[in-house]
Amino acid sequence: MLAERLRAAQVIARRDFVAVVFSKAFIFFLLGPLFPIIVGFFAGMIGASVQHDLDRAVIGIAMPAHQGDQLLAAREALIEHMPGGAPEMAVIERLRPGETFDARAALNNRQLAAVITGTIDAPVLTGTPGRVDEWRGVVGLFAARARASDAAPYPDVRTDVVKTSASHEHNGQVITAQAGQLLLFLLTMLLAGMVLSNLVEEKANKIIEVLAASIPMDALFMGKLFAMLAVSMVGIAVWSTGYGVMVLAGARSIPFLAAPAVGWPAFLGLGFAYFAMAYLLLGSMFLTIGGLANTVREVQTLSMPATMLQLIVFFMASFALARPGSWIEIVAQVFPISSPYAMLAYAAEHRGVMPHVIALAWQGLWVMAIVRGGSMLFRRTVMKSGPARSRRRTAVPA
Repeated sequence: MLAERLRAAQVIARRDFVAVVFSKAFIFFLLGPLFPIIVGFFAGMIGASVQHDLDRAVIGIAMPAHQGDQLLAAREALIEHMPGGAPEMAVIERLRPGETFDARAALNNRQLAAVITGTIDAPVLTGTPGRVDEWRGVVGLFAARARASDAAPYPDVRTDVVKTSASHEHNGQVITAQAGQLLLFLLTMLLAGMVLSNLVEEKANKIIEVLAASIPMDALFMGKLFAMLAVSMVGIAVWSTGYGVMVLAGARSIPFLAAPAVGWPAFLGLGFAYFAMAYLLLGSMFLTIGGLANTVREVQTLSMPATMLQLIVFFMASFALARPGSWIEIVAQVFPISSPYAMLAYAAEHRGVMPHVIALAWQGLWVMAIVRGGSMLFRRTVMKSGPARSRRRTAVPA
């Protein structure tokens, strides 16, 4: 009996997989993510250019004689000892003895972040509250160096650099866990939507009635679900290959992430496994919703609660990442919908494979349960089959 159901699911999966992959629409599906990436790339370039212009802070210097030049020389002497850098400075006015300068007017008429007036012995920094608080100490340091006639060179500091530390390694693993959760969520939400309209077209064409009469309904659901999962894997393989080609061509790669606790090979393998489970769990819910809907509009309306549930469980898994050992982490790992996200983060922070074997088995049981319940609900509500209901006998008038 089980072997027959598996063969039937395999037939449905092969049929749907071939129908989707070898269609013209699948090419546009593969090209779909490129458009937001291209738009985001150009938007990021424009935003970075605008932000660079906004962040280019210049402090104007208006001091008597050559004191402004001395302040600039002190900045050049100290800038190499300041890893965080220092704001740019430029002499905008060399004042004659007794001459004054209106710093407030200069800020209103010129592209300056602040203005330094007064003398080296008593500098005056004019600017907005945030800028003044940020640069007061820096300006004082430069002025102290400028007025020191016999400024001794700064001594070289010996350094002893360690490769890593427990705190640094843990922080890096947390960032890796967050990146894994986010990528898993985006791929699941992007690809699971294909399952929604899968049954609507076949219901409209009456094909589902022929299939339901030939094979068990749960085998039909399982076959369609794994067919869409295989299609998603093809899409991920194509996108990953394209990304690898861009990196080899010289494009900027993703930021370096710390090695997860289980190691990169095991982490990537668990990532694919948890993506499959997250896709199957969400896809089985979407397949049930699509089976109950009669039109695409109904599919969109009924899918909203499932989408909101997915967002909630993602936020719960992300929140549990910051609360290790708490009850919220245990709930996120046990609750089937959030379990893939929580356990992928667990793999980034903890060693050991056995907890993941248990988690994957637990998630697989829930996939079969949801598919079983969805197929029974579909048969009873849509196909109008199931246990016969007792009918009331009505009296026939003589």
